[in-house]
Amino acid sequence: MRKSFCVSVSMLALAAAMPALAETAKPDEEVVVTASRAKPVPQKQYGGSVTVISAQDMELRQTRQISDLLRDIPGVSVNRSGGFGGATQIRMRGTEANHTLVLIDGIEASDPYQGEFDFATLIADDVAGVEVLRGQQSALYGSDAIGGVISYRTASGKEAPGLRGRVEGGSFSAFNSALRYGGYSGGLDYALSAAYASSEGTPNSRFGTRDIGGRNLVLAGRFVYEASEKLTLRAIGRFAHTEGDTNDQYFDDFVDPRYGYVIDSDDTYENRVFYGLVGADLALLDGAWTHSFTLQGVDSTRETFSGGAQDYSYEGSRVKASYVTAYAFGTEALKHTITGAVDWKRETFRNTTPYYSGDVVEKRALDNTGFVASYELLAGDSFGLGASVRYDENDLFDNATTWRVQASYAFDGGTRLHAAAGSGIKAPGVFELWGFFPSFFEPNPDLKAERSEGWEAGVEQSFLDGRARIDVTYFDNTLKDEIATIGFAPATPVNLATDSTQKGVEVSAQALIDANWRVFLTYTWLDAKQSGVEEIRRPEHSGSLNLSYLADDDLWSATLTVRYNGEMTDSNFTNSGPNPVELDSYTLVNLGGDVRITDSVRLYARVENLTDARYEEVYTYVAPGRAFYAGLKAGF
Repeated sequence: MRKSFCVSVSMLALAAAMPALAETAKPDEEVVVTASRAKPVPQKQYGGSVTVISAQDMELRQTRQISDLLRDIPGVSVNRSGGFGGATQIRMRGTEANHTLVLIDGIEASDPYQGEFDFATLIADDVAGVEVLRGQQSALYGSDAIGGVISYRTASGKEAPGLRGRVEGGSFSAFNSALRYGGYSGGLDYALSAAYASSEGTPNSRFGTRDIGGRNLVLAGRFVYEASEKLTLRAIGRFAHTEGDTNDQYFDDFVDPRYGYVIDSDDTYENRVFYGLVGADLALLDGAWTHSFTLQGVDSTRETFSGGAQDYSYEGSRVKASYVTAYAFGTEALKHTITGAVDWKRETFRNTTPYYSGDVVEKRALDNTGFVASYELLAGDSFGLGASVRYDENDLFDNATTWRVQASYAFDGGTRLHAAAGSGIKAPGVFELWGFFPSFFEPNPDLKAERSEGWEAGVEQSFLDGRARIDVTYFDNTLKDEIATIGFAPATPVNLATDSTQKGVEVSAQALIDANWRVFLTYTWLDAKQSGVEEIRRPEHSGSLNLSYLADDDLWSATLTVRYNGEMTDSNFTNSGPNPVELDSYTLVNLGGDVRITDSVRLYARVENLTDARYEEVYTYVAPGRAFYAGLKAGF
């Protein structure tokens, strides 16, 4: 059945056609959708740190996994357990992996049970964009948004009409295909898409030969209906099904040299997630007073298998209802917006096949209600100011108040100063509260939410009539009541009395030179410590370079991507070496390009890890070597 689906998608993709990539806005013309709960904010008047990556740049880099694209964002570190399908974590500005809020078309996407999002499940759409807001955003979005917000947004039917698709194959028996159809008719905007990716994988054990691969299927649809000039209705649905191979870490015999290392095993997992959202938007007073109501949900199930038999499984769900109202007033020279919002959220979770008797089996639930008030001021094209406060009522933890302020001012010569400060919270996870492993792990139902406060300040300089800019930002954050697991047999989670600090410098530069050259450059220096000790999986130095050339008349294009990850530490569970252990730095080089065959069809190819670098992002999990891919994309 799996093979027949792949063949069907392949034939449809080859029958489709793709128009030339659309021209994107200049850097100083971009807007930030997630910087406000109501209306987009011009990036040049937003005081916080944000990176916007367009659909065009995603396609030029031939992005297939969004996690790979996030390596090009300053302040973001990516850790994948081995190769394709391996659990993938994102850390922003030195915070924990569960300190980032992930939105997919406006839907909170984190696993309600795990408390974070596994980026191994997110296949990139050909016509999608990514916004990454760095810094505490809990005043707008509540729990999780300590490190920031990652918003993945697919295109509407108006933005990308017609039929388009791709099909590709390559190293490790990899197969990747996608199909999309969108349009607008009679007030209805619609877009339907399907994507499938698979790979036999490569060994991820230093001692083994078992290939660790996976399969990922995504089906999605989004619909917007303009019922009248004032009322708009919308609905979004998404289904993701992931299957993957996994290997165990060996802990049977302490004197065995493999103790603590990843070894070949016969384990697999299966993950199914449904996402849904319905909403209504009403504009009154000639659009000055807006109202938006949304109801969204996530339903997630994960099962693990050992030797073909079910080993462990859990399920989690989230229902969230939001009402947002905003009133805009003033003049073109001085625009004010006042916004209010109410969010109600219920999360439920349970283990369906617990490890041990006494583990969480009954369904647990957490309720939270948040109240938001914010004010935004835009003065001409030069000055922007924003302030937000949020109050969260939780049925299990102490109620919390979070805040955020930001400001930006642009001078006539192209220099812009920007600064922001704020606070964030992260609620404890279900396993930390109720999980149970006799003699190994004891939960702590008395945990408090983690709290963060910080600030940032930066300067940006624009060149070439706004088509090029460079930005340098310094940030400084402090995390209190960090949740960490202490002890051994049994271990238990506690709120640490000591602070965790994160500070650093982010540098980003981009240039759109004529119609041919596109250059993106990033660098991050990070100092993240807990009680003076370096935090794991957070490189001190990291950066990336993306250089693209688009030939005249759209005949062909080529893109060079270089990503550097400096030395970092990781936990060492083996019986030799220091703990934590130091992981070597590595540099990944990708080279890709495409050529126009006809007005409708393009041939493309790329090589990933061109220099065949050998590296580990998670200790003892071996990453893949050099890989080649080629395919066709087409559309009309």
